[in-house]
Amino acid sequence: MEKLSIYIETSIVSYLAAKPSRDLFAAACQQITVEWWEDRRNDYDLFTSELVVAEARAGDPDISAKRLVFLRGVSELKITGAVSQLATALVSQGALPGKAQADALHIAIAAVHEMDYLLTWNCRHIDNPAMKPLVRKVCSAKGYSCPEICTPIEIMEVTENEE
Repeated sequence: MEKLSIYIETSIVSYLAAKPSRDLFAAACQQITVEWWEDRRNDYDLFTSELVVAEARAGDPDISAKRLVFLRGVSELKITGAVSQLATALVSQGALPGKAQADALHIAIAAVHEMDYLLTWNCRHIDNPAMKPLVRKVCSAKGYSCPEICTPIEIMEVTENEE
């Protein structure tokens, strides 16, 4: 059986590499991310992008190095002309705000490269239930299927329900 594909967005490797948070909710999200990474990631074909690699390189050099270790061996998707056009449409048609250009690129990369899922902890713009219907509409109007955008909590529930 062919594995489903997942686009790993920057927040996932950021949670994996971060020092444990003192914030209870953030700490729980970190733990769930670690559990998914250790127990479930091999159930999927993982992909990332040159954008994720660039974002992962930013910031504290020690933490950056840890983020990049998690991305080692993950196939890297390119930002093509079609990706840039879809990202522009997502912003220009109001699916995402202008300040969320990078977030639009993440969605566009996953859609254009036909990912089944986009895994993220960015719930402000990427996994925002108020924005997702318009994101799907713009993707569809441009001829792309929008990946299922979700957090590790949601994807773990999917795999647990299948067992």
